[in-house]
Amino acid sequence: MGIKKYNPYTPSRRNMTSSDFSEITKTTPEKSLCVSKKKHAGRNNQGKITVRHHGGGNRQKYRIIDFKRNKDGVSAKVVGIEYDPNRSANIALICYEDGQKAYILAPEGLTDGMKVMNGPQAEIRVGNCLPLSEIPVGTNVHNVELYPGKGGQLVRSAGNSAQLMAKEGKYATLRLPSGEMRMVPIVCRASIGVVGNGDHNLIKIGKAGRKRHMGIRPTVRGSVMNPNDHPHGGGEGKTGIGRPGPSTPWGKPALGLKTRKSKKASNKLIVRRRDGKAIK
Repeated sequence: MGIKKYNPYTPSRRNMTSSDFSEITKTTPEKSLCVSKKKHAGRNNQGKITVRHHGGGNRQKYRIIDFKRNKDGVSAKVVGIEYDPNRSANIALICYEDGQKAYILAPEGLTDGMKVMNGPQAEIRVGNCLPLSEIPVGTNVHNVELYPGKGGQLVRSAGNSAQLMAKEGKYATLRLPSGEMRMVPIVCRASIGVVGNGDHNLIKIGKAGRKRHMGIRPTVRGSVMNPNDHPHGGGEGKTGIGRPGPSTPWGKPALGLKTRKSKKASNKLIVRRRDGKAIK
């Protein structure tokens, strides 16, 4: 995938970039694998805003992705690579030998006409999905399960991959994209390869309107508000926040406060945190 630049015929176009979509080979989604996606604008069932800065945006259909990859022993042919508005990664439409179609995350190197397969007997090849027990140490994987049969939950965004570092007993050790070293049950499944669309993080939005198309509303800094609207607000001219540390609009500590529970059950599966410190 490449990055497309624009002629600066307006100030916002000067630094705007987008994908050239060179990997995309299929432009219309598979209707049988799309469902309607209702907008909530960050509101709960009482109509109260519980997630700020959501609202508006273009209409989207949700593509049903097969994260479980549990149709074993049946090879599937890649029909096309598609854009998915719901995630940073591209998706691939595959058709199994029995005629069933499914969407999977498209890894780098997966192209039209290639064959993919799921299950312990599958080859170690880009796009195939196997239990971690069958994958050689050192292989890059994505779409990793945390619980057997639940479907992939880890390493699903564009350009990411985890590396299988070791296998011992009932657990396999993975190095995640954040640098965290974590043990995962060895019977959990993972797909081979690196998630495609790796240049996604190089895209510059360029203008506010493009963010609105994504359904993201403006974010106003607390320091420019009045004191009755935000703890950082008030004062004459540009002033500091007037507190020992930054706060949320509701007065809770923000930016850096650790919220992970110290007695969380999965702590024992984390070998090394992403900050390089071992779990005690």
